[in-house]
Amino acid sequence: MLLVQKYGGTSIGSIDRIKHVAAKVAAAKRAGHDLVVVVSAMAGETNRLIALAHEVSEQPDEREKDVLLASGEQVSVALLTLALKELGQPARSYLGHQVRIETDNAYGKARILSIDSTKIVQALSAGEIVIVAGFQGVDEDDNITTLGRGGSDTSAVALAAFLSAGACEIYTDVEGVFTTDPGICPDARKLQRISYEEMIELASTGAKVLEIRSVEFAKKFSVPVHVRSTFSEVEGTWLVAEEESMSDVLVSGVACDKNEAKITLVRVPDRPGLAAQIFGPIADAHIVVDMIIQNASEDGTTDLTFTVPKADHKKARAIVENALPALHAKGIRVDTDIAKVSVVGVGMRTHAGVAAKMFQVLAQEGINIEMISTSEIKISVVIDAKYTELAVRVLHDAFIGKQGKV
Repeated sequence: MLLVQKYGGTSIGSIDRIKHVAAKVAAAKRAGHDLVVVVSAMAGETNRLIALAHEVSEQPDEREKDVLLASGEQVSVALLTLALKELGQPARSYLGHQVRIETDNAYGKARILSIDSTKIVQALSAGEIVIVAGFQGVDEDDNITTLGRGGSDTSAVALAAFLSAGACEIYTDVEGVFTTDPGICPDARKLQRISYEEMIELASTGAKVLEIRSVEFAKKFSVPVHVRSTFSEVEGTWLVAEEESMSDVLVSGVACDKNEAKITLVRVPDRPGLAAQIFGPIADAHIVVDMIIQNASEDGTTDLTFTVPKADHKKARAIVENALPALHAKGIRVDTDIAKVSVVGVGMRTHAGVAAKMFQVLAQEGINIEMISTSEIKISVVIDAKYTELAVRVLHDAFIGKQGKV
């Protein structure tokens, strides 16, 4: 069976760990599997490269910054390939442009469009283990692009999809997907299986175990994904299509995200086309808007509030400020001291009262809700960041509790 394995930065954070990963990969090869292995940069390397870029330039050119950041994975694939060769395993490394992982040209957050698997298939046919640099690709003009934080997950699942792999194994420093962050809530429990839909919602609301676009790829192409620990042989968590038994569980997980900022336009004339004037330029800048609330008043004006990734809030603010004269708004407010807390579960489709219980639990702790967003299987609220951990713990206790395995 063809397996795609992905190892994150902590898994290959030192030479000893790279040798450990090489031994795991070699064992899988001896067990009869064909292997494509995707690796991230070594732990801390991407942050180091970003810091170097900002030492040179306050606002680095995005194209050149991607050229710089992609070098981290080049080191990783070479070292792992060398380690495998030392074990007597034929192996070959490839960078994103060599196997032609083609993306759009949104530097720093590019999206994969296609993959030319020719070289990979040839290497596999020759009995080689194929090591591919994650997190990177090239656009149609051969400019190097990067996929953003967690992009190696997306690289791995996309390769598994294009190669029709039997499974994609995501190796990390945790043993699977938990009902919430164990660092916040000691009662968090590992899930044995979780649906693609639930994992997409958890990833979009702050769960860091998988990048959201990787789960979207997995769902679209029905790729079984196994999230497991590099440092343990225990079974992890499987991402699979929704199963009937999953709806018996009301809430599968509680997630939090402190990496958002809230922007409010104050007293904007309420007229047709207002939202398009604001969100069109923001979309053109490749900034993702999450939650939106519009409050109308009796004098014909509205306060419009929305959230964006904290890393993009300065860029978003500049775009909005440029539009203020045309919008005739009275002002703009930005709050970066917020958090989004969410409960997720496919059981919400068939059970009522989840929102009411969530709001009651938060109210009992004196936690004010600033914004609310819902989907069929998710309820998210924006609160003051200082209450994040408390909110996660009380919601996890209320909906999941201290029972046995989920």
